[in-house]
Amino acid sequence: MNVYQRTGLGLFIAALLIFSSAITWSQFTLTKEIAAEHGGGELKKATFDEAATELFGTPFSSNFSFVASLDRTFETANQSIEQRYAFPTDLVDEFQNELSDPTQYDLNEVRNAISDQLSSDQLQSWIDNTAWMADKDYSDAMALRADAQAKLDELNASVGNQLGFSDSEIKNLKFQLAKASSHGFITRKSGLAFLATFGLAVIGALLYILPLYRNEPAGIKNHHIFFSAVMNRGWIGIALGTWLILLYIVLYWFPEFLTNWVLLVDPISRAISGNPASQWFLYGCMYTVVMLVMGTRMLMKYRGNRYQIIRTLSVMFFQTAFAFLIPEILVRLNQPYHDFKNIWPLDYDFFFSWHLDSLIESGGLGIFMLVWGIALIAIAVPVITYFYGKRWYCSWVCGCGGLAETLGDPFRQLSDKSLKAWKIERWMIHCVLVFAVFMTGLTLYTYFSGNYSPFGIPTGGVQKTYGFLIGSAFAGVVGTGFYPLMGNRVWCRFGCPLAAYLGFVQRFKSRFRITTNGGQCISCGNCSTYCEMGIDVKWYAQRGQDIVRSSCVGCGVCSAVCPRGVLKLENAPEAGRFDVAPITIGNKSVELNTEVLN
Repeated sequence: MNVYQRTGLGLFIAALLIFSSAITWSQFTLTKEIAAEHGGGELKKATFDEAATELFGTPFSSNFSFVASLDRTFETANQSIEQRYAFPTDLVDEFQNELSDPTQYDLNEVRNAISDQLSSDQLQSWIDNTAWMADKDYSDAMALRADAQAKLDELNASVGNQLGFSDSEIKNLKFQLAKASSHGFITRKSGLAFLATFGLAVIGALLYILPLYRNEPAGIKNHHIFFSAVMNRGWIGIALGTWLILLYIVLYWFPEFLTNWVLLVDPISRAISGNPASQWFLYGCMYTVVMLVMGTRMLMKYRGNRYQIIRTLSVMFFQTAFAFLIPEILVRLNQPYHDFKNIWPLDYDFFFSWHLDSLIESGGLGIFMLVWGIALIAIAVPVITYFYGKRWYCSWVCGCGGLAETLGDPFRQLSDKSLKAWKIERWMIHCVLVFAVFMTGLTLYTYFSGNYSPFGIPTGGVQKTYGFLIGSAFAGVVGTGFYPLMGNRVWCRFGCPLAAYLGFVQRFKSRFRITTNGGQCISCGNCSTYCEMGIDVKWYAQRGQDIVRSSCVGCGVCSAVCPRGVLKLENAPEAGRFDVAPITIGNKSVELNTEVLN
């Protein structure tokens, strides 16, 4: 390691430490003016202001203590709303005693009995929600009371959800209020803070990466990867994986603690889209910067392989332009936020009602986005995959694959090549695909029929379950956080429903295959070691068999690291894809495959 690399490593570690500690830099002070700019209707604002009397103007030196105070304030506000607008617990007793016939629910008698206890809105709500009881014949007073009490409990339980702050609303407001209440070095010197974190990290990473391959001849060197504390589940790799896992957990479920990081990129967001940055803009910015830096590493490492250079430039371009810049520019032009390269079922909420309504209501461009998305699903996937295999998307376009190929490249040798892992992979990825199709079917049925619980299954509940388990926990926390632990394509191998869809086409109706020349194989094992999809490539190469596995993403690294040129990526006629070479010369001298010859 030369002086440039040592300097670069030191700068990168310093930037990482500064970035990690930046969440504690600011102070937080909530004012009535800030609270007035956020929140819901007048009732919620007034109740929040009343609950936050002691919070207003109080400075907090810690984000954690400020958020904890916000939690208590929202809880107090909701309790106040429930106490103010909940129905009295003795309501059933009040009107039941006034009924002339205790087995007949008379609306007029009920109205007269409880009108003094309820506001006009409450009274009307009770009458509207219990009118059906007037048409029902009760066998005795206890049966009538049971229905009335059940409805009372139901209405009281819904007061908080209908009038108060919902969980999702509280989550969003905590982030917005924490960001608006932050003040200190980052808000005053956001440009300098950005340079001290993002800028320093990029410079340090490049200073370390560029000399790493500059003085070496082109070609793959193993460099003791299985003895590396970073690349073979050593303490550095475990620490890095833990950091990534925690980052995704906080990003998805506790964004209010990332407000200082979001403020770092706020000027960039305002310059591109005209809007303040959100946690998702921060994520997109980090994602893109990491891909560009680690993509540079890929270009240096594989500079002797034209296919790898073009492929790496492709994923860097699609992430920067289509996933990051174009959607933000669309927002600035008052158009729907849209990633033109994202395809269902990876883009699992494409058919959600809010998204369909947003596209349809946006006019011509929105309709084009809708048609474009459907065309990608129904036409582009089967047609392009037929000619080029799933590599056209998974290794050239996809942002998930792009991050795996750049940031995840140092960990590709960690993918499990065992038969057991292959069996688990096939079950898991196809179960996720079935889950995605089932959810989308319910979603479309609900959209066109207006029935939100078809067959007794709540569509919203299924959507939330999929979003939590697959869209967040699997794709994010496990999919990226486990790079240093299980390899760089954990999500692509075990969870991506689009990879499963593409894999079906590639396996059974495609011209793509990786051909092998078994006679030239020296069983070095480089191909299997570097296969990120857990394919034991050497097993196929030794036998002279084409590789047509549905999981293969056609990254071509197995071919790039082969010292004998045994492996070749081909797009050829379908005939012969599954054939075994009649004669294999090499590993076992001369071997005749009699089944083929006969």
